[in-house]
Amino acid sequence: MLGKKVPSVTFRTRVRDETIDGPNPFRWEDKTSDDYFKGKKVVLFSLPGAFTPTCSTYQLPDFEKLFDEFKAEGIDEIYCISVNDAFVMNAWAKAQGIDKVKVIPDGSGEFTRKMGMLVAKDNLGFGMRSWRYGAVVNDGLVEQWFEEEGFSDNCESDPYGVSAPQNILEKLRASKVQAA
Repeated sequence: MLGKKVPSVTFRTRVRDETIDGPNPFRWEDKTSDDYFKGKKVVLFSLPGAFTPTCSTYQLPDFEKLFDEFKAEGIDEIYCISVNDAFVMNAWAKAQGIDKVKVIPDGSGEFTRKMGMLVAKDNLGFGMRSWRYGAVVNDGLVEQWFEEEGFSDNCESDPYGVSAPQNILEKLRASKVQAA
């Protein structure tokens, strides 16, 4: 994965639009990989699903809490991607009180598949989902890679630690020291 360019895909997102009346003031907006990654240094992390225990209890909230520390290390944005649709991702971010981390819906799993991270989670009733991973992506190129152990279809466990924000932040700081 290191040195690999992120896949070029189009994401179907829903964005708030105050010109729309009613209880659902959102419109569809297509975003491309370039919109998210070009000219930016970002942390991308992926997880099996919105509203799931590890993702909701630790991973997403901890990235939100540590956002300013990532910014201090030269990170422009933090993106959470999951094989969920835009409605689910937006509802999850709202339910979690997330306003710094940006969520990316990979509803069809195209980005995840092209990253080589699509796995079956039929044993949990999920269907095809993302394996848990994180990456530091600079101008669309993967600079650092954090993949949880045990990559497999229908994995009996949900490994978490390698892609934890604390670990990624520690590695960012260590690489900065080495470069100095």
